[in-house]
Amino acid sequence: MDLSLTDEQTMIRDAAADVLAARSASADVRRALGQSGGRDDALWASLAGELGWNALALPEAAGGMGLGAVEQALLLEQLGRRIACVPYFSTACVAATALAHCATPAACAWLANIAAGACSATLALPIDMPFGAQPSTFIAKETADGYALSGVAEQVIDGARADLLLIPARIANEGRSVGLFAIEVGVARGLSATPLDVLDGTRPLARIALDGVRVARDASLAARDATPALERTAWFAALALAAEATGGAQQCLDLTLDYTSQRVQFGRAIASFQAVKHRCAQMMVLIESARSAVLGAAHAWDAQRGAAPDAPLCADIAAAKATANDAFSFCAQEAIQLHGGVGFTWEYDPHLYFKRAQASAAQFGTTPQLLEWIARHAIDGSAERAGALQ
Repeated sequence: MDLSLTDEQTMIRDAAADVLAARSASADVRRALGQSGGRDDALWASLAGELGWNALALPEAAGGMGLGAVEQALLLEQLGRRIACVPYFSTACVAATALAHCATPAACAWLANIAAGACSATLALPIDMPFGAQPSTFIAKETADGYALSGVAEQVIDGARADLLLIPARIANEGRSVGLFAIEVGVARGLSATPLDVLDGTRPLARIALDGVRVARDASLAARDATPALERTAWFAALALAAEATGGAQQCLDLTLDYTSQRVQFGRAIASFQAVKHRCAQMMVLIESARSAVLGAAHAWDAQRGAAPDAPLCADIAAAKATANDAFSFCAQEAIQLHGGVGFTWEYDPHLYFKRAQASAAQFGTTPQLLEWIARHAIDGSAERAGALQ
């Protein structure tokens, strides 16, 4: 597979890098953490509205640019590199993927709003594996004019500040059928969104509780069982986080190279010491491995655009997420160590990346979970192929 970038893709990556270097520097991230609960509203308005980043991979029929997962992965890598305090992941990756798969008129209308940068959104989706075997924690009861939704989701990414909540709920009296419902946060009664104390303040979580929240009939977004859409969304979320983690790992290396080239010990920069060179080289190897795995999985996703992800594609995503998890964790730890005595202090940035690395590795597939999934499905696939040959 050719993983080289086109001129257009290179332009997207470089433009994103320039914008975020100027608008999401360390001081901007720290300001958002200290004053805005982990959300940079000005940056979000610029990225989603003025620059149209939300529209990058959305269908042209919904006002999007119609590009693919490769282009979005390049964008996400730069967002992860600067740990930008914006709800791009929850809005343009998670919520938008679910809406695009539903393809009903109501879903398309919300998708158009996201493409235009008119709202932020999130999906109350479990953030741990296995993706296709988790019952919904919400129940939808049909009423005379719509539905009443009740239930609790303990951890919803950007749940406290989203304009639109997408709620997967088991429909009462319809067996195992799962619907997907839209709730406009500003007008819903019976909804509570409680911000949680989290390790990574740059990606807020909230507890969402619904107590008989009434929605109109057209708030039901899925024409049939939404389970396949939710499973597809979870796998894409894993791919998106892998791309972000690759960017975070790259920034850990860049911070370390900058510091070690300036820190002088025994009359010379510590970057010249062989032991330091070896550790930085190991960081680079892991980053390049993660980047290749992410781009490979993104190409495979684009090749199956619109279809349910099959086992080989899921295995590619699982490998990419596991590789990126490990690369980011290792690079964040090494950044702290190679910054020496100041590496763990608040004034220096490695601790921000260490926290993001730990949180990201726990969401949408830990490394052990992903490796177990690959091993189990590889064995199952081998058995099926052997049976077919006999």
